[in-house]
Amino acid sequence: MKKRALILAMITFIAAATSEPSINMVRAEETQTEENTAQTSELPIKTLTQKVIDENPYMAASDSNIHHDCYNTDSTDEVLPVGIYSEINVSYEKTNANASPAIFFDSYGHAVVPLLGGLAIRDINAEETQTLGYFSPKQHDNGEYLIQSSYSFVDESNRLVCPTNNNHVLMLKATDEDGNVLPEFEKVLDIDIKAAAEAALGKTLDQNLLAVVFDYEGNLWFATGGFRIYPDRKQQGAMGYISRTAIDAILNGEETDLSDAVFVYELAPGEGAENGIAASKDGAVILTNQNCYLLQADNGVKKIWETPYESAGAKESKEGDETTGGGLAWGSGCSPSLTKDLVMFTDNQETVNLLALDMKTGEVVASLPVIDELPEGSQVSVENSAIVYDNGAGTVSTIVCNWFGAGSANLGKEDSDSSIQSYTNIYDENWLKQGNKMITPGVERVDTIKTEDGYEMKSIWCRSDLSDTSMMKLSTATGYIYGYVQNLETGMWQYIILDFETGETVFSMDVASKPMYNNMAIGMYAGNSGNSLYCPTGYLELLRLQDRFVYLPEMPYRKVDLDQAMRNVLSQEKFAADGGLGDVEGWLNTITIENVHPNTTVAIRMKGISGETGSLKLYAYGTDGTLKEVPAEKWHIQTEDGETPDTLSEDVLYEVHMTVEDGGDFDLSETEKEIKISAVLGI
Repeated sequence: MKKRALILAMITFIAAATSEPSINMVRAEETQTEENTAQTSELPIKTLTQKVIDENPYMAASDSNIHHDCYNTDSTDEVLPVGIYSEINVSYEKTNANASPAIFFDSYGHAVVPLLGGLAIRDINAEETQTLGYFSPKQHDNGEYLIQSSYSFVDESNRLVCPTNNNHVLMLKATDEDGNVLPEFEKVLDIDIKAAAEAALGKTLDQNLLAVVFDYEGNLWFATGGFRIYPDRKQQGAMGYISRTAIDAILNGEETDLSDAVFVYELAPGEGAENGIAASKDGAVILTNQNCYLLQADNGVKKIWETPYESAGAKESKEGDETTGGGLAWGSGCSPSLTKDLVMFTDNQETVNLLALDMKTGEVVASLPVIDELPEGSQVSVENSAIVYDNGAGTVSTIVCNWFGAGSANLGKEDSDSSIQSYTNIYDENWLKQGNKMITPGVERVDTIKTEDGYEMKSIWCRSDLSDTSMMKLSTATGYIYGYVQNLETGMWQYIILDFETGETVFSMDVASKPMYNNMAIGMYAGNSGNSLYCPTGYLELLRLQDRFVYLPEMPYRKVDLDQAMRNVLSQEKFAADGGLGDVEGWLNTITIENVHPNTTVAIRMKGISGETGSLKLYAYGTDGTLKEVPAEKWHIQTEDGETPDTLSEDVLYEVHMTVEDGGDFDLSETEKEIKISAVLGI
């Protein structure tokens, strides 16, 4: 996501949850036209190989944090909308002062969001966002502290691991063993990290707890820092970890001596973290305002390497500039992003460079100036975490975005109190009122390529016309980059889709022209439905872009609930293991339809499928969990015009019509008059 700016920002939106919003709520759908609520596009599917990443055994196998995973890739292998009669749907916020600004997901698919200073599992697809279970420090812990949701995450047991603004780390049990949400989360661990670190160091820390992450051995790493850590202010900071042995003992109800369990590395005064932490099998990667570190747990903090980088310091608008805000960090504004072999981040020089460090040695193996083709005097500040995609064949693609102008100029003042986490304290007032014309543009894709002689970097494309403050998301399943920007000619805030290969905008959908329909300068969230791209707005609306890829041809007046319609990648291995013959073709479509007739035909719109029609087979899961071939008389494939093609083209939108009997072989729902199907093509 974006550095501390956001993290702290998040918790504040929630802290102010009981106050009235300062703006009038305008419903997004009221700004849509009939045309843009039912549009389809010619977007082809451009599937990429899945990203190469080692799953962390101590974190949930889901969008477990705001950067998607502990590598901080900001990319997903899940399906996202591809312009099939796309529409924008809304969940309205009635409890918090803003739409949920940070969202991550547990392994059951529950959305975890900030609420009342704490965290909640909420139904973010309901017309009015509904709370299923939550933990509020004030209500449940008699505490005045707040949870910093941006750097919270879900662990392998679906517990929520949370840093707080009073320097504790909490673990919250949010679901029972069957995945049912607990109405009130149970606090199962509470450690005052700052106090433990101060005891280990024998000195006072001037910086507060910022971020936490589990390494691949289950040790909980932490770093102190925050907004703009100015070296000349000599604030004392630290980084370190809590041993897994101690965490397990606490979870088992045992008394634990933290003096034997908390290990600390003292930073030089004036050095501190300004972003999140990353982790891989090699250890924890922490980026401060001056250095990048690889650390390992070895009955103490073992520094594998330390690599300095250059910074021009905190960047602010100058007299005469069209912008009035600035950046957020003194050093690098992005959390470090990892591959198995590299650490990727930007420095913060006048001309910003993308750096690639060797994971084993910390050596800078490649670098390249980025977003350097802007008019003279334009400033660049990369504050959102970069998208990093490792294709496993020697190329790492990184997408970086300029963010300069969105940060409040007041953050640079000596007496600035970043503990006041209000929306206006973090962001530039003129950006809030006037939109992305107050942002310096720039989005660029750079590839780092492994060669016989090492690594080389080259720019693939650069958009000097695009002003973006959203944390974009890459889908390897579709081959596109997803964002949320403002069209500066029309004033419309829009969902956009960029071609990963060319950077071209290949799809856009208008939301609203009201100034505060900005995306709160934070990220895009995917989940695992394969058909929702969430974006919070400065109004009380959480938007979701969805494809209407399923309909009922016999009952065109009935609209299928898109929140009960999923598209997921089914691997060839899983397809074969579950009973499919041949090769899987397209995505697995899982759809639930209520109040159905005894026999109902479901039409599934599909892109990216090819081959001879006669060789296609349709498979569907039965109640025994295996794939079975659907009889030919119960399904067919056609074009939108109703024609039956002999040969399929990947660029054409097709419809698979499948007739399902309520309670029949392919109905996975036990509820009467409700059918649930899960079907995929094979060839």
